Amino acid sequence: LYKHTPLQTTFGIQLLALVDGVPRVLPLLRLLQIFLDHRIEVLIRRTQYDLNKAQARAHILEGLLIALDHLDAIIRTIRESPDVNTARDRLMDRFGLSDLQAQAILDMQLRRLTGLERQRLEEEYADVLKNIAYLESLLASPLQQRFVIRQDLTTLRERYGDPRRTQIRPYADGSFNEEDLIEEEEVLISITERDYIKRVPWSVYKSQDRGGRGVIGMATRDEDEVKILVSANSHDTLLFFTNLGKVYQEKVYQIPDAGRTSKGVLLAGILPLATEERVTALVAGSDFEKAQNVLMITNLGRAKRVPINQFNDVRPSGLIAITLNEGDQLRWVRLTQGTNDIILATEQGRGIRFKEEDVRVMGRTAAGVRTIKLSKGDHVAVAEVVEPEGLLFLVTQKGYGRCTPLDEFRVQRRAGKGVRAYNVIDITGPVKDGCIVQVDDELTLISEGGIIIRTDVTRIPRMGRNSRGVRMMDLKEGDRVASMARLFNNGEEAREDGAEVQEDDEVEND
Repeated sequence: LYKHTPLQTTFGIQLLALVDGVPRVLPLLRLLQIFLDHRIEVLIRRTQYDLNKAQARAHILEGLLIALDHLDAIIRTIRESPDVNTARDRLMDRFGLSDLQAQAILDMQLRRLTGLERQRLEEEYADVLKNIAYLESLLASPLQQRFVIRQDLTTLRERYGDPRRTQIRPYADGSFNEEDLIEEEEVLISITERDYIKRVPWSVYKSQDRGGRGVIGMATRDEDEVKILVSANSHDTLLFFTNLGKVYQEKVYQIPDAGRTSKGVLLAGILPLATEERVTALVAGSDFEKAQNVLMITNLGRAKRVPINQFNDVRPSGLIAITLNEGDQLRWVRLTQGTNDIILATEQGRGIRFKEEDVRVMGRTAAGVRTIKLSKGDHVAVAEVVEPEGLLFLVTQKGYGRCTPLDEFRVQRRAGKGVRAYNVIDITGPVKDGCIVQVDDELTLISEGGIIIRTDVTRIPRMGRNSRGVRMMDLKEGDRVASMARLFNNGEEAREDGAEVQEDDEVEND
């Protein structure tokens, strides 16, 4: 009934609003904050308007009370004046009245000269002064402004609210679970530099030869580019690690499904990210219990291991995953067994392989240890867990790449300078990304312009550490490789053979 009838209905809401004249999709908390700011602005304008009116009325009342205090002189001055303008000028000169006060005295009816009317004017003047004092205090106190808005909202709720007639529950009684309605499928999760995220089925991308131009993978905005690409199952749990060292948790199926060319939705609508916070690593897995540790590596080569059970229950506001040194950022997160080898490659083509045991297990708030001695201006570009019979695939910014047997990288102690991992030259550009692959895997490369190409590992040549590789992606002028993802062998996939292959001669340097 839940799956095939309208017994359960989902209503999608796009919180689109004009913010400073610009249309923006907002998370709920940000939308409420903007609405509160708007209500405060309306309250301030309304209060200022009421204050101006009250001050004007107090000014008139002061003039009328002066007239009653000097009633005989006022009447004599008016009677001796030849016309209204002269009378107004004489009142202003003799009694220190303003133009408005003098005109109000001239417009005053005779019945207001009685003692009873004087008492009423004095009472009104006292009330107006109290109102002015209140309005001025309201304008000066943001706390009092919020209290008034709260009272207004409470009044609206009491006047127009009614009890809910239905119940909102995460799932129905019995064995029904929200996940039971989600079809299991392999998907691709992508995140751009502007923090747009989307989920796309793997089946929409056909396999091509290396050197092909690929297909449009998403509609990126100007100067936007894909920074993270992860393969996952729709039932997997995602751990989002950010540059500030925090971690958030979400289910894959809760990421909005989007078309191949869609730009996706803002991450801020899914995760409570801070202003300067960006997701830099994404870990997917249906059973994190198979791993022992979470290995974290930073942009400057700091690393640490944290027991996986410390991330079993991540609260909605996130947890601290690592303490960062000044100028450093968290970049890579891997699940490990505790006995693996770790391999790193830098942008300038250096590489190091060391034992995981060299990185001791620490708590979530520790800062970690150094893994590689970096040259000036160099940064870690690739961080992977070594797999038996695996190959190290590296791709450069300008679309060159190759696979290298892992036995060419000897195990050494961490914190050394390492060995050459890639022959970085002008034509290749710096190392951009990479991963450990098996011969029956597939790879997906994506450019900053949103072009995606998918290819088998068997189509990528094996070369030594000193090679510059071959052209993996025929990039247009100005386009560059942004990211890549590994697709594990999972049976037959749709393929498109015969794509144009553009190869360069292999270059080996001793």
